Amino acid sequence: MGRKGKKENEAPSKEAFDPLAVEVKMPITVVLLLSSPEEDILSKSCDAIYKYVEKADENKITLLGLGVLEPLCQLICHSNTQVRHSAFMALGTMSTNGDVKEGLKKFNVIPPIIHKLIPEEDTVVHEFATLCLSSLSADFICMQKIFEYDGLLPLIELLSSPDPDVKKNSLQTIYNMVQDYPSRLAVHELGGIRPILELLDSDFVAIQHLALKTLQILTTDKDTRETFREEEGFEKLMDILSNPEFADLHVEALRTVVHCLCDSESLRLLHKDGGLTKLMEFVVKAPSPEIQSSAAKCIAMIVKCVESHLQLHEQNVEKIMVELLSVVNDSVKTAACQALAAMSSQLAKDTFREQKGFPVLLECLRSESYELREEATQAIFNLTADNWLNADTLYKVGGIDILVLKLRDPCPRLVANVTATLSNMARQEEIRCNIVAHGAIPLLVNSLSSPNTQVQINTTQCLAVLVSDVDSRAELQRTGGLYPLVMLLQSHHNEVLKNTCWAVNVCATDKPVAVEMCKYGALEMLQEINTSEIRQNRFSQLAMDNLLKSNLSVKYSLESYLTPLDIITDGFYDVGKTNMGQRVLTLEELAKQPVNTHQAIIVINTGEHVSEEKQNAESEIPSKEETKTSRRKREEEKRKDDAQKGSAEKPWKLVQDVAVRNLVNEARRSILPLKDEREQYAALARLVSDSMGGPVEKEKLHEFSWHHHLSEVKYGLQSNIVPIGMVKKGIYCHRALLFKSFCLLCSISPTASA
Repeated sequence: MGRKGKKENEAPSKEAFDPLAVEVKMPITVVLLLSSPEEDILSKSCDAIYKYVEKADENKITLLGLGVLEPLCQLICHSNTQVRHSAFMALGTMSTNGDVKEGLKKFNVIPPIIHKLIPEEDTVVHEFATLCLSSLSADFICMQKIFEYDGLLPLIELLSSPDPDVKKNSLQTIYNMVQDYPSRLAVHELGGIRPILELLDSDFVAIQHLALKTLQILTTDKDTRETFREEEGFEKLMDILSNPEFADLHVEALRTVVHCLCDSESLRLLHKDGGLTKLMEFVVKAPSPEIQSSAAKCIAMIVKCVESHLQLHEQNVEKIMVELLSVVNDSVKTAACQALAAMSSQLAKDTFREQKGFPVLLECLRSESYELREEATQAIFNLTADNWLNADTLYKVGGIDILVLKLRDPCPRLVANVTATLSNMARQEEIRCNIVAHGAIPLLVNSLSSPNTQVQINTTQCLAVLVSDVDSRAELQRTGGLYPLVMLLQSHHNEVLKNTCWAVNVCATDKPVAVEMCKYGALEMLQEINTSEIRQNRFSQLAMDNLLKSNLSVKYSLESYLTPLDIITDGFYDVGKTNMGQRVLTLEELAKQPVNTHQAIIVINTGEHVSEEKQNAESEIPSKEETKTSRRKREEEKRKDDAQKGSAEKPWKLVQDVAVRNLVNEARRSILPLKDEREQYAALARLVSDSMGGPVEKEKLHEFSWHHHLSEVKYGLQSNIVPIGMVKKGIYCHRALLFKSFCLLCSISPTASA
């Protein structure tokens, strides 16, 4: 007893320190106290920081500058529950500031935060830990770290927390993360669809909105849509849309429905439950443009299903969409255009025309909204595809004016749509001529250089349709369109290449155009294409054949023969045998080369055009005096031009072959009076033979010095090009060319062609 009483009256230990109440007024002091070993001081310091940063965002910046983040990141792992709570409250609240978020990225704070999402931790930790993650997950790098450290599963589990703040913060983090595709798939695989759907029944509107926004992204994935449908998510969406009390959720609900309607099963559910009627009511009577726009997008998805066309038609969908094109809101008009573009049935197209929809649709092209202009041109293209009446109606309401103008638009998709529409319309001759008259070809030439593949496909197709006459092909050549067109033959995109070959094939029917395309290497490119099993197409061989047909000099050089149907005209030349893949130079290019020891280039230039009137007319042979006079006149004019243009070069011209003109006249005088065709051929053959050195026996051909003769002519002319009339010693190839050209000029069939 006495010992016990003595102990009770014993004085306090000398080592103990009485509690000290200190008033702290400076933030730096509180930050310093975070290093204290005493748990009570740590807890109170964290509480003080929490209250301080709640007052203003500026306070968060102040503490950031004082280095508060490092001790707070350490204290969230403290063994003391109260310290941990207070540290999370302070850190979570601070993390909502952008600068603080950047500062937190320097610390490996995400793993310990995720570790504290376990069920054993209390609600306060869960609330502020998820708040911190929701802030950090807005950053892509942090989002990836949360994914890498398996943060999605505990976040999905916390969606069932009794605390609404924990639910909201967890859902916000998930929403941020599903912007990234791997996280999107993971949420589905981890069973996140059902708990997110359950949040649609939350008493808190913010959570409902966030749940719908998250589902809107998740349902972009096909497998997720299937699970969503199995969990009766589609029915829940329709229930929300049917409930006027949930009007504030209708926009997000409709946007999610748009994704769901990609699947035929969801479409079946829509028809089964009368959802189509409900959607049409939203389109017509929507309380806001956002709802009206989203409902119209749903209709656009439904229209893609052929089975829905009749039901939509019965509900006057075409008329309603035309009416939407006249509303003020651009997003509504854009959605209406998307729906119209999806109306592929002829019934819908005809009904749209009857509703006088083209004028209002064209007005959409004048909008400042590039998205509206894009969707409007897509609708116009689809509505005119395979429908001549719609193409004609569009033409009659002035569609060509604005469509051609829109070829200048910087938006590639819009230009692609316009060119495709012009192709649809240009198949009617009157419309085609009108398109060309409105200046479409120069604008299409600009589009040939577009890097956009679809623009290339549609532009080459459009040009192939437009340049079906001589004048339009000449305009294409004049506006510099042949070079970029030929360059597209190098494309390895099958559709671009096919349409380019088609356009080249059409252009090649004109000799000047064909010659210029060959100058740019079109023939060599087509040869390479036609030897490739992958790149050749149904137009590539036709294009090459047409190029050769319009450029017989090149054909003769490559193939060494001409058919009876190949008509030689002025400007034809024999450059000798050329190998496949080697470009045959033009006469102008050959004329600029210095005299060489190679084979002479034989050229035909009778001075006559191949037409019936010219063939039957007698040509006047100029006298030597007239020739000298005209030559002096030309030289004088040339000097004047050189004086005016300085050093500018005049276009190269083929020198007139007076000798061959004399032979032509002689041939007509001696051949035409003969009635028997065999006699005509024989007489013509003798004339050709006599003009080129007469008959030569095969055994004495080596004595026939034709090589030496042609060399003398070349050096006398100081040119590698020799007019055929100057060939006085010619062998079979020279005689065959002269014979063939004379047959045409004398109006007899060139059966003995070269």
